[in-house]
Amino acid sequence: MKPRISVLTLAVADLERSLAFYRDGLGLPTDGIVGREFQHGAVAFFDLAAGMRLALWAQADLAHDTGLPRTPLAPTAFTLGHNVGGRDEVDAVMRQAQEAGARILKPAGDTFYGGYAGYFQDPDGHVWEVVWNPTMLPTED
Repeated sequence: MKPRISVLTLAVADLERSLAFYRDGLGLPTDGIVGREFQHGAVAFFDLAAGMRLALWAQADLAHDTGLPRTPLAPTAFTLGHNVGGRDEVDAVMRQAQEAGARILKPAGDTFYGGYAGYFQDPDGHVWEVVWNPTMLPTED
């Protein structure tokens, strides 16, 4: 397998609410919800850097598509990392997320590796880390 992840799908309880959080609150680009004409097909895609896409799909529809039972989400199963270019940008994104309705889990602060980071949860409990890591600076888009 080549290390080529192109879509990251998050299961959400309320697709409209999550669309508003990511589109209106965080400002991620999207064409909105597509696939409503298909049973279990409504999804929202967001364009990210380097051709990556974030998808939001109702958890019930994702469970149906995979054949797995619907289970409670486990917020500590994984985190999404948003790497930024500086401390001020970490603070700005954390403020933006909070204003959009995110729950701040850990306010931004210095890290053990010499960086600066904070954590928030989206409306469905997915955990995001907003981080400035001086050894892993993001490339320009």
